[in-house]
Amino acid sequence: MIDFCAIDFETATYERNSACEMGICVVENGQIVKTETWLIKPPSFPYFHPRNIDVHGICSADVKDAPTFDEIWHEAENLMYGNLMVAHNAGFDAGVLRSCLEHYGFFKPKLNYLCSISLAKKSWKGLPKYGLRSLADFHGITFNHHRAGADAEVCAKISLLAFERLMVTRNDEVTEVMKKNLKIL
Repeated sequence: MIDFCAIDFETATYERNSACEMGICVVENGQIVKTETWLIKPPSFPYFHPRNIDVHGICSADVKDAPTFDEIWHEAENLMYGNLMVAHNAGFDAGVLRSCLEHYGFFKPKLNYLCSISLAKKSWKGLPKYGLRSLADFHGITFNHHRAGADAEVCAKISLLAFERLMVTRNDEVTEVMKKNLKIL
């Protein structure tokens, strides 16, 4: 069966290392088994760009007592260990993860990642939009958009539906079907 983790970040500023929330949804044997969310005190604290606040609603008061990325990374890494990572607009989330790891001096794990937008485009050709909200609406999934745990879980649900539509049931089949779209962190 298919195993992966869906990940999502919200950021405080335009800086990629400014993660202020991280969500990870773990899928084992084709089933969602857990979703974890962490508020994170970013390096820019207490500064949050107003546009970012407008998107996700998280502000400095929400993270004043939150851990920094380096304090939660080992817990998050354990959830991700050995898994394929999936994210909606994966270039952004992989970039945030990479920048946070570099900022705090951590080694990058050897992770393959896949963008669920590419997966959705391969599964449902000709939709007018492939944003997370549009795909969730298309599948009748309601969620609290732009909160990392909710976005990660919806990304996992959409990915599972896409894998099912493509008749992909194992991780080696993901590599085969999506090989042009797989990237390495």
